[in-house]
Amino acid sequence: MKSWKDDPRADTNPLFNDNPLKLGLFGLNGIGISMTNVPEAPNARWSESVAVSKIADEAGFEANVPYARWRGFIEEEPSHRSGLAMDCYTWAAATSQLTSRGGVFSTSHVPTIHPIAAAKQCATIDLISGGRFGLNVVAGWNKPELDMFGAPMKEHDDRYAQAAEWIEVIRQLWTREEAFDFEGQYYSIKKGISLPKPMQKPFPPIMNAGGSDRGRAFAAKYADMAFVIVKSDDPDEIRKEADLYRRTAREEHGRDIQIWTYAYVVQRETEQEARDYLNYYAVEHGDDRALDGWMRLQGMHTQLMPKDVMEAMRFRFKAGNGGFELVGTADQITARLEILKQGGIDGVLLGWVGFEDGIRRWVKDVMPRLTQAGLRLG
Repeated sequence: MKSWKDDPRADTNPLFNDNPLKLGLFGLNGIGISMTNVPEAPNARWSESVAVSKIADEAGFEANVPYARWRGFIEEEPSHRSGLAMDCYTWAAATSQLTSRGGVFSTSHVPTIHPIAAAKQCATIDLISGGRFGLNVVAGWNKPELDMFGAPMKEHDDRYAQAAEWIEVIRQLWTREEAFDFEGQYYSIKKGISLPKPMQKPFPPIMNAGGSDRGRAFAAKYADMAFVIVKSDDPDEIRKEADLYRRTAREEHGRDIQIWTYAYVVQRETEQEARDYLNYYAVEHGDDRALDGWMRLQGMHTQLMPKDVMEAMRFRFKAGNGGFELVGTADQITARLEILKQGGIDGVLLGWVGFEDGIRRWVKDVMPRLTQAGLRLG
C-alpha cells in the first residue's frame, strides 16, 4: 500500500508535504465558523480574504478551505447574514492568484452542480494554481438550500450513493482522453469529455467530512483527507476515531488517508483575556437566532437534552460550530495542538473572530512554538 507521504502530487500540492501537523484556514469566504454578531466578525469581505490568505501563504499554511452557503439558517429570514458566502469556485480561482505556496480548495455540495461543470471548473483552478487545488465534497444536508435548486434532499444513504456516482463521473472526466458514456442511477452522460485535464495526476485531492458509518465508508473510499469533529480532549479517544477511518481505508480499499479536524482560536496574552473575549462574542453577542435555525435544520430537539448538556452544546456551536477549542496563550494553544497530534490528527483548519488580527497573533507567537514542539518543520 502506497503512503500519501509518497504521493506524486506533493511536487506541487503542499497537502502532501512532511509537516507533522498541517494547518489551514476555514470559512474565510463567508462569516467564519462562529455564530456571533460582533462587528469584527468576518462578513464575506474580499479585502479580508486577500489580506489573510497572503499572510497564511507566507507562513506556510497548507490549506485554505471555503464553505458553500446559499441562504441563511433562519427559515423565515433567508437573507440573514448566516447565508453570507462568496461562491467557492470563483473564490478559489481568485485566491490561487493571490498565493504561491498553499493549497486552495473549493467546497461543492453534490446536488447543486453537475459533475461535468464541476470537473471543468476544478481542472481550471488546478491549472491556474499550478497544481495546488483540492475539492471538499459535501453530499448535501441543507434542505431549504437544495429546495432552491429543485433538488429535493434524499435519504441519508442515497445522498452518499449520489456523491459516489458524482465523483466516479468527475474522475473519469479528469483522466479519460476519449469521450465516454455513463449510465447510473443519478447521472446519464453521453459522450462525456472534459478538456483541459487537471495538472495534478491522476487528479486533484478530495476532502470529505462524513461522521456516520456510511459517511466514513464514503470518505475511506474516495477522500484523501477525511474530516472529523473531535469530541474529546483525550488523545486516546481521538485516536480511536482517527484510526477507525484509517483502518477502513487500508483494509477495504488499500489506501492511506489523512485525518483532519477544525478548531476555533482565541489567542491572547493571558488565558483570562482569551476567556473574556470568548464570552464577549459567544455569550454576550452570540447569534442565538442563527443557532436555533441551524439546529432545526439538523433535526436537533433540544427539549430532549438535559439543560446543562444543551447549554454546553449551544455555547460550543456559537463559539466555533462545534470545533476543537484553542483558547488561551500561545503556549496553551500549542499544548492543545499536541493533544490533536497525539490523537492521530494530521491537519487542522482554523477559524477566528477577526481573522486578520487572529492570524497575525498566530504567526508571531504560535508558529515558532509549533516548530519547537516538533509539530512543524519550520
